[in-house]
Amino acid sequence: MAAAALAVLPIASAITPEGMLAAPRRGVALANPSGDFAIYTSTNYSFEDHESTTIWEQLNLRSGHVSTWSTDSNISEVVFVGPTNTSILYINATNEEGDGGISLYTADAANLGGASLVASLPAPFSGLKATSTRSGDIHFLMFAMAYPNGTAYNEDLAEAPASTARIYTDIYVRHWDTYLTPQRNAVFGGVLARRNGTSSDNSSSSATYSLRGELTNYVTGKCNATCAESPVQPFGGSGDYDLSPDGSQVVFLTKNIDLPLANFTSSQIYWVPFSGSVNDSIPINPIGATPGAEGASSSPTFSKDGSKIAYFQMNGIYYESDRNIIYLANADPTNLNITSLARDWDRSPDVLVWSNDGNSLYVAAPDLGRERVFPVPLNAPADYKPTNITNEGVPAGMQVLPNNLLLISDSKIWSSRDIYTASPDGSSTTMLFQANLVDAALSGLSPRDVSEFYFTSNSTETALQSWIVYPTNFSSTQTYPLAFLVHGGPQGAWYNSWSTRWNYKVWADQGYVVIAPNPTASTGWGQNLTDAVSSHWGDYPYWDLVYAWDYVDSALPYVDTSRGIAAGASFGGYMMNWFQGHEMGRRFNALVTHDGVSNTLADYATEELWFINHDQGGIFTSPNETSTYYRWNPILFYDNWATPHFVVHSDLDYRLPVSEGIMLFNMLQVKGVPSKFLNFPDENHWVLDRENSLVWHREIYKWINYYSGLSGASSPY
Repeated sequence: MAAAALAVLPIASAITPEGMLAAPRRGVALANPSGDFAIYTSTNYSFEDHESTTIWEQLNLRSGHVSTWSTDSNISEVVFVGPTNTSILYINATNEEGDGGISLYTADAANLGGASLVASLPAPFSGLKATSTRSGDIHFLMFAMAYPNGTAYNEDLAEAPASTARIYTDIYVRHWDTYLTPQRNAVFGGVLARRNGTSSDNSSSSATYSLRGELTNYVTGKCNATCAESPVQPFGGSGDYDLSPDGSQVVFLTKNIDLPLANFTSSQIYWVPFSGSVNDSIPINPIGATPGAEGASSSPTFSKDGSKIAYFQMNGIYYESDRNIIYLANADPTNLNITSLARDWDRSPDVLVWSNDGNSLYVAAPDLGRERVFPVPLNAPADYKPTNITNEGVPAGMQVLPNNLLLISDSKIWSSRDIYTASPDGSSTTMLFQANLVDAALSGLSPRDVSEFYFTSNSTETALQSWIVYPTNFSSTQTYPLAFLVHGGPQGAWYNSWSTRWNYKVWADQGYVVIAPNPTASTGWGQNLTDAVSSHWGDYPYWDLVYAWDYVDSALPYVDTSRGIAAGASFGGYMMNWFQGHEMGRRFNALVTHDGVSNTLADYATEELWFINHDQGGIFTSPNETSTYYRWNPILFYDNWATPHFVVHSDLDYRLPVSEGIMLFNMLQVKGVPSKFLNFPDENHWVLDRENSLVWHREIYKWINYYSGLSGASSPY
């Protein structure tokens, strides 16, 4: 199908913000148990109708043929479970009562019209995991918000209070884009009891199920300094818990209940029997159980025989970007025997799956501007250095098939979704689907659009990397203005991956050569480079970016640095504000700050104090010239501000409150620096709504195109 589609697409066309935002966004491919086919969601958006449409597609894992599996957008999650290789359990996003709850259906993937309602639940549960037991019953897990008494919370059914007052006696009053309430996430378990039916061919595929009893809450009520919550908000999901393959055991992670939420990253994994309750839960990795392991835990996952649990954990108790170490525990709370794998490996894996034979793990880790997949045997000693079996891209998900191939769903700078299989040793790959060969908006995108270079800096002995992304129909004999992008974090990186927020190719196709450097703080080049930014926001990464610009100016004759612009979000936004008061600010014709720090003396207006305390080298005290809170403050250099500056900041950004953006804009305006302010009352640290995102792109591009002197650019005023 992909090859046929390619034949009718144009050879190359510039990708526009509208095209990128409206193009299909595909989910992770989920293979059926026999590995014959996989299904995934595909969501399109229409700027004419101002609405999105979601369908499910089916990918033949032998031929690569894609077909429509379902057009029912109410099917929100699917799990393959039941008596046959095509038996499924799925969540319908509504229920018959219409009360804000969901319903569960069983069906055959080849006959959705024969689906059977097995449960209607009065809360918006999600994160479905399920397995068949020896008796033929189905055990399942989901999560939802829960009241302190353990019952599931449903906003549609909740009684509205007479007052909207909020009262807090502890810090961490809000997080990301939400004020904290007594309701917290909790993992619930349930049983679908099997009742055998009889089909015309006397097979067992006609088995029917019904919900037995009530759901069990495994989390709510475990409290000390704070109360347990799983998944952990705001980004936790079904990866924060797991169900053993035989359905007898549950593991979940929660922030450490013995420590204040705002000050520490420490989290712990609990084991509980499926038939038990929160009172039966036992911590697997409490502080002190494993020497040095006190930080954030993630990805607890049972082996395929249910005998072991693999997970990641960091050492640093208040450092969210410390290196993840791979741990292994027995799924027996009386004999956990926790060990580490490849403990000294200087990478930080963040995704894991088990091999079929249970003798190794496959993990994905940031590595040199990509996120690569590495096999790690269970007997890997501390000095074991894994070898990657994939190269380009960043996986969104992976699954081991019955034939031991890995089914990988990833993205790249030139493709929003690639789906392929890889052999366990990486010796062969088979591409099954490539979005850039199918989607008209992505027509012509390819690896030819991208290259990279390495450069040296005065801040580190590590060679630093940068991406180069070219505009459509690029010619090295012509010149193009520079678009210099600085990533957020600061612990993070520009990866070879697709983005609908900061899409390098969309920027390039305005007529720029995009340079996206990975300076000090970047992940994937060793932990030392990541850690070095602590207490050094204004010098190490700044000078790395200066050296990156110098390299471009001297080595890339097709880049016109005299017409350059710079842009960044979060830490990248901070760096734009830092540029504004320093030499780098004069090297650009325009700057763009999205949700960046303007005044570091106000850093304690954030929610995650552990981050500020770590990155600024300690807690906030009286500011003086020796304090990093004072030293790296952009407003100290207000006298130097002169470059036209576009500011974006949204009301629901509680990570960096909107006052930071308003103050920046006010100061620019008072000083007479050309400036513009864009605000979204309904967005957080990210602009996610497609209509808002289109405005974001259009307004920013009008600004930079005008000041870079692109032909045909209109005035942004």
